[in-house]
Amino acid sequence: MLKCERQTADGRRQTAGERPARLKATCLRRSVSCLLLSASCLLVTGCRRDMQDQPKAKPYRSSSFFKDGLSSRPLVEGTVPRGWLRADTEFFTGKKNRTQGSTAPTGAQGAPSSGTNTSGTTTASQTAAAAYPDDTDKFPFAITPDVLVRGRERFQIFCSVCHGMTGNGDGMVFRRGFRLPAPASFHQERLRQAPVGHFFDVVTNGWGAMPSYASQIPAQDRWAIIAYIRALQLSQQGVSPSATQSSTPAATATPAAKSGGKQ
Repeated sequence: MLKCERQTADGRRQTAGERPARLKATCLRRSVSCLLLSASCLLVTGCRRDMQDQPKAKPYRSSSFFKDGLSSRPLVEGTVPRGWLRADTEFFTGKKNRTQGSTAPTGAQGAPSSGTNTSGTTTASQTAAAAYPDDTDKFPFAITPDVLVRGRERFQIFCSVCHGMTGNGDGMVFRRGFRLPAPASFHQERLRQAPVGHFFDVVTNGWGAMPSYASQIPAQDRWAIIAYIRALQLSQQGVSPSATQSSTPAATATPAAKSGGKQ
């Protein structure tokens, strides 16, 4: 019995001696696991790319990636921005569409008739057509009262300061001393017979001392202004605008503005 108790005590001493070794091995395993986890976190962090650190080309900076050294790449030839496809040549340029041809006769909508001499009016219209062979002589959409109201509003904002409220070329700029060259009067025979496309070209590209208004006035409003100019010309000749409705396409509502970033 004493022998068994001694053996049991020896076994307990052995077990107590193995505990530090086991504890040491457990701590070692935990340390290795922590190191591996830390290394994994470092690797993951090293592969992370924030937006401010991602590879990119900043505008107007040089780049060694491209042969020409420019980071900004030119557009592919023939690229048209969305909304800038100007398929309607007459609407956006005031020029005749040579592929389809002009459907309205010269002077039908472009030049108001003087009502004095039929042969003389025809001759003046032919002269105007010869002077502006590429300019369209018809409006690209129907002229309604709403269009004229819009044209009058835009005319008074952009045009009256030089050309005057009635288009006689006596605007406030002229009255305050800008007289060389003097603003044109819309009631002179040359401009009464000029096609509407000529006015659109002048507003779009400028003429003489007059700058371009293409960046300030959309194409739809340019045509509305020209329609109001025609109304002013007719008012000085004693002709009611309703007398020209037979040569204007019928419409019941103002057409919606056509798409285009810069019209």
